[in-house]
Amino acid sequence: MPGGEGAAGSGGPVAVRLVSYNIRSLRDDAAAVARVVRGAGPDVLCLQEVPRFRAWRLRRRRLARACGLRIAAGRRACGLAVLTAPHVRRVAREFHLLTPDKGLHRRALAIAVLEAGGARLIAASTHLDLEPGPRERHVHEILAHLDRARARHGAPVVLAGDVNEEPGGAAWDLLAGRFRDAGAVARAGGELTFPSRNPSRRIDGVFADPAIGVAACGVPEDEALARDYPAATDHRPVLADLRLG
Repeated sequence: MPGGEGAAGSGGPVAVRLVSYNIRSLRDDAAAVARVVRGAGPDVLCLQEVPRFRAWRLRRRRLARACGLRIAAGRRACGLAVLTAPHVRRVAREFHLLTPDKGLHRRALAIAVLEAGGARLIAASTHLDLEPGPRERHVHEILAHLDRARARHGAPVVLAGDVNEEPGGAAWDLLAGRFRDAGAVARAGGELTFPSRNPSRRIDGVFADPAIGVAACGVPEDEALARDYPAATDHRPVLADLRLG
């Protein structure tokens, strides 16, 4: 794990690097996506807009393999997935469809209960709607699902995803009211995430329980990664260095 902190049992914090990334169904350059992910070096990768059609299982597995990661959670529906590095153990997984809205894409929540360095973490990925009403309603549903997962598994939660809204919006502020907005708590790197070529909006975020330490969070500004951003997808990744235990 990044940072090399000791396991929870040794009394020191456990460092976990989480990356959230909307990969636009790999419609752009899948090799560039994999280079960005490998360069970021996540222990946990929360994905949105994972392929759902045309050999979706094969494409998802190829992406995981190209990134050096394993699939920990996610189904075909709604294009969500949580991937993990080999040293991170999956304890459990959940997938919840959110209430549908006629004429709009179905939304969901993918959850992976993970163990790293003796510490347990619930990592969740979501992609909220473009319409403000469903977006806000789905946040309430997501919070209820995460409350139950937290109680069931006895672990803190980190939620990552494409909010389709900037800070100050109703859905974003609901999340920031229940979690720590990692990008606001410890910003490091870039702030804006969309569009990838010339970003003007911060619509992707990482939200962590208060029990989780946030050492840094932002868009990686490494030149080699940044060169691949426009080719990879229409979003930039958000990287959060977290501390457990």
